Amino acid sequence: MIPIQSQAAVQVEQAVGVQDVGHYMRPGLLQLAALPPLSLYVHLPWCLKKCPYCDFNSHEMRQAELPEQPYLQALMADLEAALPLIWGRTVHSIFIGGGTPSLFSPQAIEQLLEGLRARLRLAADCEITLEANPGTFEKDRFRAYRAAGVTRLSVGVQSFDDRFLQALGRVHDRKQALSAVEEAASAFDTFNLDLMYALPGQTLDALHRDVSTALALQPAHLSIYHLTIEPNTFFAKYPPPPVDDDTAADMLDLITDLTAQAGLRRYEVSAYARTGHSCRHNLNYWQFGDYLGIGAGAHSKLSFAHRVVRQVRLRDPARYTAQALAGNAVARDDEVRRSELPFEFMLNVLRMADGFDLALFTERTGLPISTIASGLAQAEQGGLLARDGDRVRPTVRGFDFLNDLQSLFLPAS
Repeated sequence: MIPIQSQAAVQVEQAVGVQDVGHYMRPGLLQLAALPPLSLYVHLPWCLKKCPYCDFNSHEMRQAELPEQPYLQALMADLEAALPLIWGRTVHSIFIGGGTPSLFSPQAIEQLLEGLRARLRLAADCEITLEANPGTFEKDRFRAYRAAGVTRLSVGVQSFDDRFLQALGRVHDRKQALSAVEEAASAFDTFNLDLMYALPGQTLDALHRDVSTALALQPAHLSIYHLTIEPNTFFAKYPPPPVDDDTAADMLDLITDLTAQAGLRRYEVSAYARTGHSCRHNLNYWQFGDYLGIGAGAHSKLSFAHRVVRQVRLRDPARYTAQALAGNAVARDDEVRRSELPFEFMLNVLRMADGFDLALFTERTGLPISTIASGLAQAEQGGLLARDGDRVRPTVRGFDFLNDLQSLFLPAS
């Protein structure tokens, strides 16, 4: 999911294209002994309605007007232009996000997956997730996605309370949400529910009802996010009344208690799962793995022997489509500076309850552990980190003050 830019930024965005592979393979300051696992992200940028809290690169469009075929062709052209950068590497997970990918027909999703399989080496157990919205739900639609090759569905419910759904600008209601989740449960062994908390006017009792309703549907995975006010959104211009910090903290404690009672473990700051059902795609992000992003506004993080590179595709869907078909969909292509790698690494791995092995830092960044020694020491002294041999993990306090913990690894100004 891609943060939104201002309209001015979109207007000046220029395609820069993908460099020749030799450009990325030239000597540099880093020395990576091995490349990390690789995932693929596919962005489908259309929604029925823009939610007032949403800062993703999404655009309103009626389902009947979706340019499915031109966009699918652009995605394949974009992928083909990027193939030399990932040649020979196995893709372990695919995430189809948006926007609302379930606006696309099951036939279009099947065509997309067939195109990906024809061009990529997929792991035998490749996890393939599709984001779905109850507002696009039709009987047997989710089963058709399963038949098309999707292995995991992520249903954006946000709430089961019609008052909060209306406040959040969602296009579905409680009844549609329940029907969609029941269908997802019957079609998929693993499915995720997205919920939000600290909603305008929400009480602990209201949250208890929402989480209890979700858990009664027995999802293998639950993602629960605190409502935040992001720049360049409707809520940023017209902010709703906030939930105070103490109440929000009580809400998080309630969520943790209820999910634990239901057998879901909090394995990441906002994610709870049954054993064996953690999201492999997101775990790869949090372990500072690599991902290629295709689609309008999609981001990539790719490692090479001597450098780590980030790319961003053109954001406007029409412009992206035209430029991708011309082989030139990349708007930004930047090498991550050596001084920024420690913070980027820690920004991700510290989201995981189990933390990380110190050796992973050197493996994924090409830098010695001494680079982060000072930050680790400060975090441990402040009670934000715990160490068990070479294993480092955030404490309960570290989870509660995650921004403070991560900031200890910011590059010196």
